Parts: sequence; structure tokens; C-alpha cells
Amino acid sequence: MIEAIRNRRSVRTFDGRMIEESLLMQLQEYALQIENPWGIKTEFVFLDAKENGLSSPVLSGEPMYITVKAPKCQHMEEACGYAFEKLMLKTVEMGLGTVWIGGTMKRELFEAASRKSDEERMPCITPVGYPAKMSFKERMMRKGVGADTRKKNDELFFENGFVTPLKISEMMLHDAFEAVRLAPSAVNKQPWRIVYKDGLYHFYEKKAKGYVSDEVGDMQKIDIGIAICHFDLTVSEYGKKTQLIIEDPGIASPEDIEYIASLRIVE
Repeated sequence: MIEAIRNRRSVRTFDGRMIEESLLMQLQEYALQIENPWGIKTEFVFLDAKENGLSSPVLSGEPMYITVKAPKCQHMEEACGYAFEKLMLKTVEMGLGTVWIGGTMKRELFEAASRKSDEERMPCITPVGYPAKMSFKERMMRKGVGADTRKKNDELFFENGFVTPLKISEMMLHDAFEAVRLAPSAVNKQPWRIVYKDGLYHFYEKKAKGYVSDEVGDMQKIDIGIAICHFDLTVSEYGKKTQLIIEDPGIASPEDIEYIASLRIVE
């Protein structure tokens, strides 16, 4: 998974080939096993693009889509972000391409094809297929959002509060924080902030305007779920586990920063 995180990129141009049936079945079976630390049920729906008349103006050649549904409840966004990213990283391992999409689509068509109920949300989707040579449009989109750039560690990770940058010496933690730094996010905003204090890694959301809606919820909370997934998976590769704790530590923070959850690394 560490290699998958490092190799992952958003793919918007596909070669049009349908995914091999054995590969698709393997991915579908993996999707059924995915859990998240919040214990919220997430359901993945695999959709043939042509059969369901589905498309997105930012994509080309995509043969299939995957959508994620979950009940309308607290922490739905984080759970979906965590679970969907785990599935996307699996596609990287399998040589397939994906990209997070939360807005550039006809949402009503995808919700109908996914048979979303009134009690559910379908916050995001991804195309899935074999990557093709990056188109000019895709290159311009990546350049526009700064897709290949990331904030520095001292802007994201802190100790005891939001003033002192966190010093990272242990290799496991170096890899875990680098995995968080490389995580995808809406318009590459990278809204996650982590404060290490009293043995816990506290995850926060640095809020930006325009990322909350009735259809999606808080899109940046999805990004925090992705970041927690990257941290968790990296620690797991070192033979450790994490424990999710939701208890605000009361650390003084700027007005635009909201506490989301904490992780404790355990044996």
C-alpha cells in the first residue's frame, strides 16, 4: 500500500477497454470486505458507463464507474473517504486508473443508476479503467489545481498545538506522514492538519468556503477520511494498528480549523 500511495495519480484519460472480467471480479470481491474505523456501512456500486448513459465532461474513454453510498449520519463523509480511498489504492495495485469526482457530473443520473435512497448519500464517484496517454485537457487540469505539488510538513503537522512543527525521526512515522501529505483532496486543498499530543495524533480540517452541500455533505471531511486511511494503511504495513478516538483534546486552534478525530498507534 505504501508503494500504491506513492504511485497513485488521478487518471482522467482511459483507453476505452472494458476491464477484464477476472480483474473486475477480484475488485468487486475486495470492495465487499472494506471496513472503516467509524463502523458506518458503505456500499460500492459498479456501473457500466454506456449501459447507464453515464459520463463526465472532465473524462474520456472511461468504460466503468464506481459510486459509494452510505446512510445520512454523522461521520458519513470521513467513512466514505476512508473506504473509497482503500478501494482506489487497490485499483492502483491492479494497474487500473481512477480519480475522485465530487461535482463534475450529472449527479441525478449517477444517483438513479446507483439506486440511492432518500436515507442515503452518494458523495462521490470514480471512473475505473486502463489509463491512456494523458490528454492535453487533463494536463491543463492538473496544472490548474497544482496536482503535482504538496504543502511542506511544517505547514501540516504540529506538536502540542498549531505553532511548533512536528519533528519526525522514526521511519514508520516518516512514511505515515508522507502518505498523508501525498493524499488526494478536492482541488488539492490538502485540508488536513495533524497535532501530536499526549500519545495521540489529532486530525483537524482546515475549512475553505464552498465545500459543503446537501448532496455531498462536507467534501473536505471526505478528504480527512482519505488522510486517515493513508496514515492507517502505512502503520499497518509496519505491523502496527491504530485505534480511532473521537474526543476533542481542546487544543487552541484558529477559527477555520475543526477537530475531526484522533488516532492512537497500538501494538
